[in-house]
Amino acid sequence: MSAATVIEVVRLPHAADLPLPGYATGGAAGMDLLAAVSAPLVVAPGARALVPTGLRIALPPGHELQVRPRSGLALKHGIVLPNSPGTIDEDFRGELQVIVLNTGAEPFTVERGMRIAQAVLAPVTRAAWREVEALPESARGAGGFGSTGTDGRAPTG
Repeated sequence: MSAATVIEVVRLPHAADLPLPGYATGGAAGMDLLAAVSAPLVVAPGARALVPTGLRIALPPGHELQVRPRSGLALKHGIVLPNSPGTIDEDFRGELQVIVLNTGAEPFTVERGMRIAQAVLAPVTRAAWREVEALPESARGAGGFGSTGTDGRAPTG
């Protein structure tokens, strides 16, 4: 097993008693981000809220931190991240915060220490654009949305 990639972190005063993000299981891809709210935060149906984590980080060069929703919150309460996955760039040094949207029918209360989102560390590949006169042909061609099958079933025969 290779050594873990290190993310430098500063814990802000409003997160002093909360654990740092961690993996729930040995095979987990995402680390849980905890809500560092000072009081319960009620998110009404259809409303958005910005949830602080109380963490500032420095990512290693060539990496991003992807902030993703938690499937249990989405299924049970309709809590989604409207900009998912959110990207934390390697040069961002502000507090990590999570935008949540309540798509459910009931108000949702964010409690202190709640696992509000998950973060996945990912390598970043830099791209360069090269303008050309024509593109190579492909089997799909210019087919857009639904062009490979619209009913969701696997092709037969």
